[in-house]
Amino acid sequence: MSDSEFILIAGLGNPGGKYSQTRHNIGFWVIDTLSEEFGHPLDRSQFDAQYVKFKIGSRTILLVKPMTYMNRSGFSLQKFASFYKIDLADILVVHDDMDLDFGKLKIAKNRGHGGHNGIRSIIDAFGSKACTRVRVGVGHPGGDRSVTGHVLGRFAPEESADLEELVKTAAQACCHILENGAASAMNTFNTK
Repeated sequence: MSDSEFILIAGLGNPGGKYSQTRHNIGFWVIDTLSEEFGHPLDRSQFDAQYVKFKIGSRTILLVKPMTYMNRSGFSLQKFASFYKIDLADILVVHDDMDLDFGKLKIAKNRGHGGHNGIRSIIDAFGSKACTRVRVGVGHPGGDRSVTGHVLGRFAPEESADLEELVKTAAQACCHILENGAASAMNTFNTK
């Protein structure tokens, strides 16, 4: 993240009640948590997204939940970036990640999509992978079990007890990136 005027924090997920409690929507949950913590409800709609815009010091923060379904997230974010003249390097994306055990967080920058359709869509829409990402571990189903069924499924009862803490920690990681940059966040959160 640079010291540019606009910073966009996007949480990836799928719209609609059918998906609201699924692993794939943990990015939405983090944005909702940030919205509550900053005291700014997501009360606007534009560019196929729910969002809110507010100031912290000299910077304008956009919290965004694309409503385009996961595999088209990039198109919504690209419209925001174009309208507000935001570089991809000033976009922070929060998303579920099956390559991380449940409860783990990793901050990443300039990485490929790793099979995640939301990230693939962002890379395709921007022609770059320069964003910073907060990867939130949801675990892998293992064996021959359906990957799609896993991410579109609800968290297991044993995971639910730690879910609120995981979402809060991911929100803290976003705030840390805003205040101290991605490198500092990697040192703080990637080692836990």
